[in-house]
Amino acid sequence: MDYAPKDYTSLLGLPGLSENLLKTHFTLYQGYVTNTNKLAMLLAELLAQGKTATPEYAELSRRFGWEFNGMRLHELYFENLTKTPSALASSSALSAKIARDFGAFENWLADFKAKGTMRGIGWVILCHDKTADRLFNVWINEHDVGHLAGATPLLVMDVFEHAFLVDYGTKRIDYIEVFLKSIDWAKVEARL
Repeated sequence: MDYAPKDYTSLLGLPGLSENLLKTHFTLYQGYVTNTNKLAMLLAELLAQGKTATPEYAELSRRFGWEFNGMRLHELYFENLTKTPSALASSSALSAKIARDFGAFENWLADFKAKGTMRGIGWVILCHDKTADRLFNVWINEHDVGHLAGATPLLVMDVFEHAFLVDYGTKRIDYIEVFLKSIDWAKVEARL
């Protein structure tokens, strides 16, 4: 069964992100879906042919994580954005965990922003380690390097250039401020 790209055009008109930027971003996401399907098919064909000891199989297997995670991280990113944001409820379970693990919401926010402004390309993710019931802000380098095994992504921010360069040039912090004003906290908390 092939993966189908989801429709995120309802985000068009999101304050601070141009239609051009969003449409370009949607197209990029659709490419990850296409390539995930293509790689899954090619790997299945090589498996059926008994060609699992080939360099081609090895490289396609490595690439699969890149494309699949690119697909899923974009879905999580688009789905935690909204044109009608509201603040995280101070009485929520997520708010309590943020206060416990970061000392205060402001500390979490400062840490999240600091990770988002680090040099490089990637993702910043607030994730939940269910085993220890702890929250972490993590930097994901590329799509497939830096994930905490078993941790659930709660809030996902894309900090690859394609997410902001068209509208903000090199002023990544301005993009981050727009992102933070567009969070669907109910969606984020539902991932907990």
